[in-house]
Amino acid sequence: MNFFFESKKILKAFFEKKNIYYLSIVLIVFFFDRYTKLHIINNFSDNRYFINDYMNFNLIWNTGIGFGLFKSESFLIYNFISFLIGFIILILVFIAVTTNDYVEKFIYSVIVGGALGNFYDRLILNAVPDFIDIHYNNFHWFIFNVADIFITLGIICFIIKGFFLNNKNEII
Repeated sequence: MNFFFESKKILKAFFEKKNIYYLSIVLIVFFFDRYTKLHIINNFSDNRYFINDYMNFNLIWNTGIGFGLFKSESFLIYNFISFLIGFIILILVFIAVTTNDYVEKFIYSVIVGGALGNFYDRLILNAVPDFIDIHYNNFHWFIFNVADIFITLGIICFIIKGFFLNNKNEII
């Protein structure tokens, strides 16, 4: 019974005025990611598109997690990873809603927006379209997408916050 009470409390907190701003950040990141992926899927299909000497658009379908890690053809492993990602997103939303630190709320919003973009693709398209190919000569970094950029920026912000800001968001 306590679980249902806490769930109602969290759901109510989710739609509080102070959290609506952060929900809008999640939605902006999510829809920006969707726009870029749909544009690439509809206009570039499986062709490589040359941008400059350091970047191409090269559409690949990622069934693994970030940067193609844990790719598997197994239906069971794919669904387990998808379930795990969904569960982690719910935990991040819970933390974002319950924290009183506005910097953390912003960072969680950026991460959750990107994670929802990739999670949506896993559920609807059964793979995540990655298309940004950064390279130097023959060395290519992992191919990634806009959602991955936001997730990575959020994690970098958490690292910076941990090293340089105290609990009151003052520079150490």
